[in-house]
Amino acid sequence: MSKDLHPTMDPTTMGVGRSIAVLTSGGDAQGMNAAVRATVRVGLYTGAKVYFVHEGYQGLVDGGDNIRLATWESVSMMLQLGGTVIGSARCKDFRTREGRMKAACNLVKLGITNLCVIGGDGSLTGANQFRSDWSALLRDLIQAGKITEAEAKKSSHLNIVGMVGSIDNDFCGTDMTIGTDSALHRIIEVVDAITTTAQSHQRTFILEVMGRHCGYLALVTALACGADWVFIPEMPPDEGWENHLCRRLTDQRARGSRLNVIIVAEGAISRDGKPITSDIIKKLVTDRLGFDTRATVLGHVQRGGTPSAFDRILGSRMGVEAVMALLEATPETPACVVSLSGNQAVRLPLMECVQVTKDVTAAMAEGRFEDAIKLRGKSFENNWNTYKLLAHINPPDAKSNINVAILNVGAPCAGMNAAVRSAVRMGIIQGHSMFAVHDGFDGLAHGQIEPITWTSVSGWTGKGGSMLGTKRTLPGKFLEEISQTIAKYSIHALVIIGGFEAFVGGLELVQAREKYEEMCIPMVVIPATVSNNVPGSDFSIGADTALNTITSTCDRIKQSAAGTKRRVFIVETMGGYCGYLATMAGLAAGADAAYVYEEKFNIKDLQVNVDHLVEKMKGSVKRGLILRNENCNANYTTDFIFNLYSEEGKGIFDCRKNVLGHMQQGGTPTPFDRNFGTKMGAKTVMWLTEKLKECYRHGRIFANTPDSACVLGMRKRALTFQPLTELKADTDFEHRIPKTEWWLKIRPIMKILAKYDIQLDTSEHADMEHVIKKRSPLGK
Repeated sequence: MSKDLHPTMDPTTMGVGRSIAVLTSGGDAQGMNAAVRATVRVGLYTGAKVYFVHEGYQGLVDGGDNIRLATWESVSMMLQLGGTVIGSARCKDFRTREGRMKAACNLVKLGITNLCVIGGDGSLTGANQFRSDWSALLRDLIQAGKITEAEAKKSSHLNIVGMVGSIDNDFCGTDMTIGTDSALHRIIEVVDAITTTAQSHQRTFILEVMGRHCGYLALVTALACGADWVFIPEMPPDEGWENHLCRRLTDQRARGSRLNVIIVAEGAISRDGKPITSDIIKKLVTDRLGFDTRATVLGHVQRGGTPSAFDRILGSRMGVEAVMALLEATPETPACVVSLSGNQAVRLPLMECVQVTKDVTAAMAEGRFEDAIKLRGKSFENNWNTYKLLAHINPPDAKSNINVAILNVGAPCAGMNAAVRSAVRMGIIQGHSMFAVHDGFDGLAHGQIEPITWTSVSGWTGKGGSMLGTKRTLPGKFLEEISQTIAKYSIHALVIIGGFEAFVGGLELVQAREKYEEMCIPMVVIPATVSNNVPGSDFSIGADTALNTITSTCDRIKQSAAGTKRRVFIVETMGGYCGYLATMAGLAAGADAAYVYEEKFNIKDLQVNVDHLVEKMKGSVKRGLILRNENCNANYTTDFIFNLYSEEGKGIFDCRKNVLGHMQQGGTPTPFDRNFGTKMGAKTVMWLTEKLKECYRHGRIFANTPDSACVLGMRKRALTFQPLTELKADTDFEHRIPKTEWWLKIRPIMKILAKYDIQLDTSEHADMEHVIKKRSPLGK
């Protein structure tokens, strides 16, 4: 981030006298509507005119009714819709110079000099070509008498900003493209459904997912469901893979597994470039092994349905950043694409990203598959390495004589079991003996421990809650008993998966090292809680699943409000004192307000919100949604706010309230939580294995340095281990939250999108970064 050259610039006047057009192009992707909505509303907030371009580039070429002014209300109720409301079309005309001339003429006539394109790399390359040709196109239009010199002067320069909408996640430079997370939701729903029927009949299922040139969907699906094999275009299997695959499936059956799952990307190839299809694999398994085998090709189901909470938030954040990038651009600024890196919105030069994306294709065509994986970016490479470790190695014969214990602490949440499974399997791969502790620190104190094996965790990835059992009890009062259990079972390392209690419990064990030598072992806390309130991590396992539950509930509530008109819903969310769920669900569901503990509010603020809704009911959108975090204020309770709104809204709107309660902790984990849990569990055990080597002295383990007890957390762009003791300074123990919370910066976006008259801080913005440095693996 850097300071803007105009820190005093008023964001509400940045766009005055300027016009922005927004279009969606290429294949549709869930979340595109969220991006369109944010672009329109933030554009209007800055004082700019905003135009819809219907039917993608075809609409830009055809002009007329296809390019229409957008209003605040025209993007209402778009957020939860899949596909793209403004339409998309493949356009041959735009590829010709004549077609681009028509498009330029249409934009000049309307005074539009800022274009926001949401699409894949082909669509964005087309936008860059258009921008490069702009001056020449204007000259030709003047000569042809289509536009005047004055019109050309007024529109002398075209600014382009791209957002990548593609379910394949095939664009280099961004961790996630709009639509990918939703496509994974569709795929995982199908995998879960297929798994139940496959287990009933001891079947082998082959699932073909989209991804002609990119194996991201296939790879993450394989990680998220613990598949036996995955075929992706970036890394074809070695020669003789047929024997290896059959051996793997037979081994799994011998271990007692009742089903096999094989995931194949539609663009999967062998080392000699021949396609590997689901039919080829089915014939192989049936002929060689005689297994009852079924193949399912998912097709366009993956593109359909409601966007996930992640895609709505991603689209909304990118839309805001895109408008700012357009309005801050100069003629010298290269066309940029708004990307996601960790939880950061970044701007990257469009053509650098396109170039690296092309480099991947070239690497694959030339058989440089290791390079192709690296060029896809860190996130893809990490997924591939984790998958290889968990799926492609048989447990070693040699044992390490290390015992690792795993426990769940705090409230249960979706994704805990995925973390346990990958930690157990990674430990077994390292030669360790793995132990399951039941019922948290309570169980650790009372010896509720048993060995846990490779097969005992199969199928755990997709299970919600906590299979180990979990309690909120802290270890402080059981230190004597816990030290005895550690000694009795010769436990050499601890994996503690849970929420704020896991963090505090870990700290208590570290502090007890002075008195109990048994506590001098390496330990890692993996954040897992719907509240997302563990210091040291931007995300916790389980929060994404809870967020999707709240969002889909709010969708239904809004739908009922749309039917009855003039109705306001007050919805209470979980989260303790942490306002993450209320804020993010507010952004994903299009709420009018979200009350949280971190942002103090008083009766005047409540009055402003009521007045805002009264004003809103005069327009065409006659419904309201208010979210309240459960502990946001001791006096302004959900009942109080409900009564206040009911009283003030008499004759204008009526109110309903919903307390969502424990449904937010339940359900099957989302793809994000399965994948995140899997990576966290695997990374933890790898780190512990290295730490144990460091701490091995005179035939025993002794670890008492601060860096031997850590939280593994996602920080901005990377998974990092941070000493528990160092995180104390950034912790508000009374309210069980970190003192710094990154998502608070997103709150103004929600308010702007709900039409509040507030200031957006433009002093901090995403700088243009470079992606070409990632090409170093090729030695270029």
